[in-house]
Amino acid sequence: MKAEYTAIIEKAPEGGYWAICPEVPGANGQGETIGEAKKSLKEAIKLIIEDRREDFLRGLPNDVVRDKIMISA
Repeated sequence: MKAEYTAIIEKAPEGGYWAICPEVPGANGQGETIGEAKKSLKEAIKLIIEDRREDFLRGLPNDVVRDKIMISA
């Protein structure tokens, strides 16, 4: 899955950086460098989306139509 998200990155008071993603509530990352913070945020986004997808799909009837859609801006 490819998608584009916003990363808001700030210096952490204790050193390093922390990052959040406004499109995915709860997604945050941290690292000693901006690159590490972005990498950590990417992993958090992936985990949250996978968890939400699995949680939603659990218990759906067997006869539902499941397909993929593409969205472009």
